[in-house]
Amino acid sequence: MDAITFPPVVLGPLLPTLIVLASAALVLLLDLGPRWISRDLPAGVALAGLVAALLVTLGRWGTAGRAFRDMIVLDNFALFFNVVICYAAALVVLLSMDYLRRTGSDSAEYWALVLFATAGMMLLAAAGDLVVVFLGLELMSLSLYVLAGLFKRELASGEAALKYFLLGAFASSFLVYGIALIYGAAGTTSLDRIALAMAGRTNDPLFVIGVGLLLVGFGFKISSVPFHMWAPDVYQGAPTSVTVLIATGSKAAAFAALIRVLAVQLRGVPADWSALVWVGAAVTMTVGNVVAIAQSNLKRMLAYSSIAHVGYMLIGLLAGGPGGVGAVLFYLLTYTFTTAGAFGVITLCERARAEAVDVADYTGLARRHPVLAAALALFLLSLIGIPPLAGFVGKFYLFGAAVRAGYLWLAVIAVLNSAVAAYYYLRVVVLMYMREPEGAATSYVPSFAGGLALTIALLAIVLLGVIPAPFADLAQAAVAPLLR
Repeated sequence: MDAITFPPVVLGPLLPTLIVLASAALVLLLDLGPRWISRDLPAGVALAGLVAALLVTLGRWGTAGRAFRDMIVLDNFALFFNVVICYAAALVVLLSMDYLRRTGSDSAEYWALVLFATAGMMLLAAAGDLVVVFLGLELMSLSLYVLAGLFKRELASGEAALKYFLLGAFASSFLVYGIALIYGAAGTTSLDRIALAMAGRTNDPLFVIGVGLLLVGFGFKISSVPFHMWAPDVYQGAPTSVTVLIATGSKAAAFAALIRVLAVQLRGVPADWSALVWVGAAVTMTVGNVVAIAQSNLKRMLAYSSIAHVGYMLIGLLAGGPGGVGAVLFYLLTYTFTTAGAFGVITLCERARAEAVDVADYTGLARRHPVLAAALALFLLSLIGIPPLAGFVGKFYLFGAAVRAGYLWLAVIAVLNSAVAAYYYLRVVVLMYMREPEGAATSYVPSFAGGLALTIALLAIVLLGVIPAPFADLAQAAVAPLLR
């Protein structure tokens, strides 16, 4: 009888993810420990684990590694997204410390679930196999479903969790069915082997339908039109700190997996599908911006804004090449800091002992809390794309890539949408600086950790706006090997 040969187990490429998972396990063990253990310790362990994963990621830059028969690929592309995801999760932890204590929802399970979701995002970024894509997506999604319903006594939180779960499960079924059809057509789930097996026969009906179903699943995760309907309700009902993670980390991870599938499996957006992506990008950005105008809830407004930003990023995918796809990576980096900062301000504001989530709650904020109002104004101006902030540079790279690729009219539509977006963003700025509050005034809730998170985000959007070239070059260098 022949001896069973086991594949070599190489854990190096998984080290950043393993650090995050080990931190999650340690947080749960601390919850079982004696009562004299500080309640702040689990949060400190979560933050330390994310910082350690970030440092390991930076230390491995330029050192590619593969594990489990190429199912895990830790190249510069995955490392770049690890940096984005770890920064997003670290900002979430900082914003959550005092926010959870104030709302009475502080628990070790929260910190563990944030870390599990982060690990799923990192797996998505490093997935070289469709099975790992599914596993990473489900690890991330299941954790976020529970986190969305963290406020058990709030009906809106329970509604958000249920909608997120039901629609997420529906989207996952599309993803699994698509993977099954692709396996039936190519005989493998490895992205590299699928590209080899389907070379010259990408018009195979089984393969085309499978890829179409796969893109439906990704469309839900990135909240592109028409798969966006869950986003406003979930963003509004979920705890604001959880909304930050959904809006930044999960979106970055889904784009990472989508880009790798398109770049490796399909060698870019197929020519036959370019018109569909063109329409999808235009409709997504237009619907997001137009509907955002009618919102009176700031979290819902930012939710529709995030849908519009997905439309901008789809332009980069359509443009293709290191310039277009690299612009998407850079845009995700700037978007993460800007969106985390905007939602972070909400976590630090209260009105009548409740979270200040209505646009009207910020009327006259500049006179009472000028620093907080200035921070929110800068984040909103960056989302508009006002120089010299990071949002302007991100849009400049994306729209420039579209023009160079020949999609001039799509770039024109994007610029017009940016002008529409300026209306509802500047409406908040006008209320903060040019109106007097009615009734109870919005108060600032002191938080050292939250203030530190906002400071980091502010410095990032200024730095990325003033000195963008090194980071844009890193983004292009990270994606270039995938496009060969």
